[in-house]
Amino acid sequence: MSENIPAALVLEDGRIFRGEAYGKVGRTLGEVVFTTGMTGYQETLTDPSYHRQIVVQTAPQIGNTGWNDEDDESAQIWVAGYAVRDPARRPSNWRSRRSLDEELVRQEVVGIAGIDTRTLTRHVRELGAMRGGIFSGSELGTDEEMVTAVKAGAEMVGASLAGDVTTAEAYVVPAIGEKRFTVAALDLGIKSNTPRMMAERGIEVHVLPLASTLDEIMSVSPDGLFLSNGPGDPATTDAQVELTRQALDRKLPLFGICFGNQILGRALGRGTYKLQYGHRGINIPVIDAETGKVAITAQNHGFAVEGEPGEHFDTDFGRAMVSHHCANDGAVEGLRLLDGPAFSVQYHPEAAAGPHDAAPLFDKFVDLMSEAR
Repeated sequence: MSENIPAALVLEDGRIFRGEAYGKVGRTLGEVVFTTGMTGYQETLTDPSYHRQIVVQTAPQIGNTGWNDEDDESAQIWVAGYAVRDPARRPSNWRSRRSLDEELVRQEVVGIAGIDTRTLTRHVRELGAMRGGIFSGSELGTDEEMVTAVKAGAEMVGASLAGDVTTAEAYVVPAIGEKRFTVAALDLGIKSNTPRMMAERGIEVHVLPLASTLDEIMSVSPDGLFLSNGPGDPATTDAQVELTRQALDRKLPLFGICFGNQILGRALGRGTYKLQYGHRGINIPVIDAETGKVAITAQNHGFAVEGEPGEHFDTDFGRAMVSHHCANDGAVEGLRLLDGPAFSVQYHPEAAAGPHDAAPLFDKFVDLMSEAR
């Protein structure tokens, strides 16, 4: 930690939290959100879905296991900024290669430590996720200057961000063992563990750029289409919604997660909206409408699909239903096309660093592709 270098986390409503610089000294702007995971901070920081967000850790002590070279979910840290209460003085884990603070400095991520993250979390819960900024060192200005800078920042509503995080070129993750299926995965901000978990099931995964056309997808002769997680407002994804509708017309087996759930929702005629403070963490309960079973899930989303728990509705592709909902607030957590081979969930079945309740959804995707054959 950059000891004794003052820093401030400033919210657009004028609330200011003062602490010390952590990571790079400087300034950053983004949407302030909180995540409730007590572990897995490396996976959180490298999740492309957090692009342009300042992430607040609700767990009080962060950094105990340092930073390793195996657990990244993408090629870089994507968060706009990072806020913690009590950073570990030194990492202690056999896989650690350097401290979290060192990695934040190396990747030029501006952070703050020593603030009351519990109070900040309660503030965001009550008033909603909002624009904010972290300022430290020479970038620390007057309260008025910092609030003005924050208010000049971009809103998350209407933000088209998936193009910033998608792969520039297509690449292939080969199946492990005997190849059983080929899947085209549209990269809206895909995490590394997703194609890895599909590969373990004998799936050859072709990860394709965001702007791919249906012809480009069909050129890999896919048995199924996967829509990944990603950042931004789903209302900005008209091209990907149209692509999804074309895939549904062809009865191509389809599985979407997180951002992909919202795109499928729009393709099925549903609207999307911004949640007050979103769902972010690795302990969020989801109820399956058909079985009543509860899964503890990993999530990271600030938008949701319109709908009611268990609701059935008509689409251009036949009947569909809201298959899952959040036990905490009733928000839509899954969709299923009853008259076609398509389903999606708002959470992360690839969940690194856990939990693993939802991992069998990849097996469900395999079953869907088997039936289509």
